[in-house]
Amino acid sequence: MRPGVSSRMLKREASFVNCERDRQDLRDRRDSQFEVLGSTFQQPRTSDLEPSPIPLASVLFHDRRAVIFLVAFALAGLLACDRTPEQAPEAKKAVVADKTGVVHLTSEELARTVIEVSPVARGAMLVPRQYTATVQANENELAEVTTLIRGRVEKVYVDVGQDVKKGALLALLHSTDLGVAEGAYLKSAAKLHEAKLAYERARDLYEQKVVSQAELQRREAAMKTAQAEAREARNRLELLGVPRQEVERLDREDTIKADVPLRAPFDGRVIMRNITRGEVVETQQKLFTVADLSAVWVVGNVPEKDVQFIRKDQKVNVIVSAYPHALVPGTITYVGDVLDPATRTMRLRVTVLNPGRLLKPEMFATVLVYAAATPDALTLPIEAVQNGPTGTMVFVQRGMNDFEVRGVKVGSEQGEVVTVLEGVSAGEQVVTKGSFVLKSEMERHKIEPTP
Repeated sequence: MRPGVSSRMLKREASFVNCERDRQDLRDRRDSQFEVLGSTFQQPRTSDLEPSPIPLASVLFHDRRAVIFLVAFALAGLLACDRTPEQAPEAKKAVVADKTGVVHLTSEELARTVIEVSPVARGAMLVPRQYTATVQANENELAEVTTLIRGRVEKVYVDVGQDVKKGALLALLHSTDLGVAEGAYLKSAAKLHEAKLAYERARDLYEQKVVSQAELQRREAAMKTAQAEAREARNRLELLGVPRQEVERLDREDTIKADVPLRAPFDGRVIMRNITRGEVVETQQKLFTVADLSAVWVVGNVPEKDVQFIRKDQKVNVIVSAYPHALVPGTITYVGDVLDPATRTMRLRVTVLNPGRLLKPEMFATVLVYAAATPDALTLPIEAVQNGPTGTMVFVQRGMNDFEVRGVKVGSEQGEVVTVLEGVSAGEQVVTKGSFVLKSEMERHKIEPTP
């Protein structure tokens, strides 16, 4: 073998030399035949003019037909030499791709592809009535944390999304108004203590006939006034949200602490925070929202014509847009008593357990109420349905290697199956696993679905 020349190039060169040799042989045979014909036409022999059992026209006709056959054979040989071996499989491949509505896989392609089929089933199926809805927090387990006294934020202990326990410290405020209120309480407590001592002394002196009864009554009235003022100061602290433990600390230590703690009202998750360290907050401001999302509400509207199918404590299913193939069970816990006059709809509330916190407030959802059953419905797995150029379609198995592309019209979904309104018949085998591979082959060969 010559250096730098591959075996494939040598084979092509040998093939070219053979073709050139065949062409030269064909040219020589054609020229010799033309010479014979020329001598027959131009210099006829005497014996040729004599009567012969074969007419001259017949000889000329056979000679011309021989020339035509030789020329046709030469052209066929030239075309055969010019065509490369790589072109033949493409022509065969195009024939396979031209099959109408059928995807054909070779044995090698079928061995590389995992194909699973499932029959089209027929039977009774519940047909749900669908109502649009939204996910909302359970308002019975929702709390807005505010402050009852104006103050400045000293520190924030939690953030959005954090789970908290009941009584957990959310933030700490410093309030001068609280300091003034605690000071007033301590003053009232001291004044009450003084009034009690004066009354007890006056009572002892009255028993000894030292003071008059009028003086005793005056000291008693002063004591009761001090008691009323002390109770007023204590009630003011309670109205400001000061817990009983803090009041007891004031009575015990006589020390003012102007700190206002904000605590979680129950176990839950912080879903809103509107507070920043250093800012001054007012009493009407919402600082935190704590919600228990272990159970949520799905609130929707039911048209007037479907009110007859709705009842309290009815079991339903909910589909959330974020998880379109998941059915979440729930229970109707509230049915509206009055229709909305503008939309002519009734309010519907479904309570759904949410242990994994997958359902978020304000998600779009659909409530499925199963009111009636379809006794004779066709169903197939959702996995078998693909989106095609003209709509939904499936691949129906036709033999071992052929799969027909069939356009179908689907109805409602229930779990992992979907109802089929038209396009397939009961018992037909449709491709489930591997349908995406067949779709790619269909698009590559530009195969149109069978209507």
